[in-house]
Amino acid sequence: MRIVVLDTETTGLEPSQGHRIIEIGCVELENRRYTGRSFHCYIQPDREVDDGAVQVHGITNEFLQDKPRFQEIVEEFVSFVRGAELVIHNAPFDVGFINHEFNLLSRPLPGVDTICQITDSLVMARKKHPGQKNSLDALCKRYGVDNSARTYHGALLDAEILADVYLAMTGGQTMLSLGSADSDEGEGTSRIHRVSSDRPALPIIMASAEEIEVHQAKLQQMADSGACLWHELEGAEGQS
Repeated sequence: MRIVVLDTETTGLEPSQGHRIIEIGCVELENRRYTGRSFHCYIQPDREVDDGAVQVHGITNEFLQDKPRFQEIVEEFVSFVRGAELVIHNAPFDVGFINHEFNLLSRPLPGVDTICQITDSLVMARKKHPGQKNSLDALCKRYGVDNSARTYHGALLDAEILADVYLAMTGGQTMLSLGSADSDEGEGTSRIHRVSSDRPALPIIMASAEEIEVHQAKLQQMADSGACLWHELEGAEGQS
């Protein structure tokens, strides 16, 4: 039940062209609740960041000059994600870059998919909403997740937003609506609210003797009028 939601920012689009990771952001969920634990770092890539990439995430070459290199943070990163289910939006992109960084180490590491289970939330969204927009922004709109702080793409912020989207997307049926299939307007929304990790467990309130008596009387009234499915189920359980 331990999930790590992950996002990266990079110098460009293709590791095969020498592009590198410059930011990693992760948030941890356990039993579908935020634990408060996260991993976040900026990374010196030892190469220039493409202008087009800067326009997307706003991370400049000057900002990265004094940041650690990947080899300096890899041990902490691997320790944080090891054994978790990694939830990533468009996983092949991020996994490809992480594995590229692993291969560049003086002592290369096996692929991240050998130490984690990878779940691609984009694949999940496409199956759940075929023929519709399934970008992170589109999913935020669909599920009522607040992404107003997302002026630029940022790994930690996007991981937090994706965690909200993932919880909403896997939390059950949303409200029905009359929205068109090719539009995000009017679609069912399922508001997701973060719950503090130190919130006490919800109390379990048992029915009182009086309430049980009223319940049984109602069941008997239903049985007198015909078959009572509840009684049939109770009988089947007693025989098992």
